Amino acid sequence: MLAGMDDVRALGSGSTLIDSRAPERYRGETEPLDAKAGHIPGAVNRPWMAALAPDLRLLSPERLREAFGELSDRPVVYCGSGVTACINVLAIEEAGYGMPRLYAGSWSDWISWPENPIATGPA
Repeated sequence: MLAGMDDVRALGSGSTLIDSRAPERYRGETEPLDAKAGHIPGAVNRPWMAALAPDLRLLSPERLREAFGELSDRPVVYCGSGVTACINVLAIEEAGYGMPRLYAGSWSDWISWPENPIATGPA
């Protein structure tokens, strides 16, 4: 269920990498927690809060499938530190896609390696 940095580096163009952070953090407009702003190149932004209804319960499986769209087999999900991405892990499973993988080190781990590329702006 876990993916490491080397797994993320090895993802091909047909793989889905999901950044679960707020859109402004994904775009690199703000970064309140980490030393660098942006996202992992190739990631799509699916903020974890978008998987929740106003009462903070998960959306229905149908609405979750609409929100996530088409996903590759075993997508990889990350956030800032691996915590809030777990909401998207649960939501993807609940939507019927199967169990994704969690990049537990997430953005904090990715940016700690100077050779890792960083993307900014919309995907």
